[in-house]
Amino acid sequence: MSDPAAPPADLPTFAFDNSFVRSLPQAGVPWPPVPVAAPALVYLNRALAGQLGLDADALATPAGAAVFAGNRIPDGAQPVAQAYAGHQFGGFSSQLGDGRALLLGEIIGPDGRRRDLALKGSGRTPFSRGGDGRAALGPMLREVLIGEAMHALGIPTTRALAVAATGESVRRDRDLPGAVLARVAASHLRVGSFQYFAARGDRANLAQMVDYAIARHDPDLVHREDRHVQFLERVARRQAALVAQWMNAGFIHGVMNTDNMTLSGETIDYGPCAFLEAYDPAAVFSSIDHGGRYAYANQPLIARWNLARLAETLLPLLADADDDSSVQQAVAQVTAVIDAFPAWYDDALRTGQRRKLGLRLGEAGDAVMADDFLALLQRQGVDFTLGWRRLADAAVGDDAPWLSRFADAGAAAAWLARWRARCLREDGAAGLSDLEAATRRAQAIRRASPFVIPRNHRVEEALAAATDEGDLAPFERLLQALQQPFEELPTLQRFGEPAPAAVTAGYQTFCGT
Repeated sequence: MSDPAAPPADLPTFAFDNSFVRSLPQAGVPWPPVPVAAPALVYLNRALAGQLGLDADALATPAGAAVFAGNRIPDGAQPVAQAYAGHQFGGFSSQLGDGRALLLGEIIGPDGRRRDLALKGSGRTPFSRGGDGRAALGPMLREVLIGEAMHALGIPTTRALAVAATGESVRRDRDLPGAVLARVAASHLRVGSFQYFAARGDRANLAQMVDYAIARHDPDLVHREDRHVQFLERVARRQAALVAQWMNAGFIHGVMNTDNMTLSGETIDYGPCAFLEAYDPAAVFSSIDHGGRYAYANQPLIARWNLARLAETLLPLLADADDDSSVQQAVAQVTAVIDAFPAWYDDALRTGQRRKLGLRLGEAGDAVMADDFLALLQRQGVDFTLGWRRLADAAVGDDAPWLSRFADAGAAAAWLARWRARCLREDGAAGLSDLEAATRRAQAIRRASPFVIPRNHRVEEALAAATDEGDLAPFERLLQALQQPFEELPTLQRFGEPAPAAVTAGYQTFCGT
């Protein structure tokens, strides 16, 4: 076993600028990562390293592995376990916090953007609540696969910079190889970050936390008197757009607790998440979501519920608690934002659906047509991703690939006739030839509807090979496919087709803790 205290030469350099630690000393606990036995780099995101202004070659060394495993703290890093509260499956906990994660610091990239660099699985912290603070290799590689897939789909997301094996085992239902994830995020601020101070009645630190979040994510609001309500609206609009993208990609987050809703509008925490195959609004894959709280169709409802909890934290900053009229006015202000969320979400959802239908302009009946399309998929158990994708073939007159997905081709053909009539109206108004219009529409549909998604059985195959056999080749092949989701190439065919129904029927995901 290698000595974790042995100093590797030439630690990679990171230009840290740690505003969170400077501005919010009460929002976390300075804490070092726990060294591991034998750090070894398993994965490095070279493209992301370049975007951060980091030297990928320097990271791809034993010294880089030592940093990513937590054995060495690079110059300028100030590791801290962040404090936050949260509603988990509806029940409130006033103290959660980073139980197995540490914010190393913030990096300002060549593009001027500030990003967090954090470790996940780096050992116990004061917030571990009896947990071991560690992570298994499979769930950390899952974060890579799903995060990079979401990024390639154009969905805002946290991303994995690296995964380092620890040379140690973690005990879950069995002994599993351990790993640490290095995660990059616009920030790790979440609804629960505000809830932490609000639950304690700590108005001073709450105000400082809110102003920090505004300065970081919406700096144009800093000097506005109405900045708190405006910030709530910005967060709500970001979440409306994000959840609409989830829905149009068939993504189920699986654990939409308030501590997993970011203020930046990025997707975070790829534990019990999954992608739909046969379309089912009630789909739940998470093994811990027994009541279906976070089912696919519930996601916009839960997003609004979480935003209402965020709004509640802002009330002490908006109102004098001893002045009833002030309180009523503040409640009315935040309620107006929460009540506007469904319309913002619906607009984002329908805009995405029109793109997937190959339509450039909106008509009054488009929402009904999209809803009827989804109902058709549901009744006949059609794969969500390919149901949309094969419309591109129908756009150029090849109906067979799309119709073959349906057991009742007559019902599908009737909907297709409606869609085609709608397309012809739009094409006539644009003055396009039939061939030009069809070609453009097919291209537009393929740009909006992927062929490759993280098919659940392919993800599990890759993770099982890495975990049980130490074979990363399936993971690497799947990752490469997921990074080109809109391409339909012969080499990608096996990644584009659904699993057999017998496989998907009993599929479950787990939180990975």
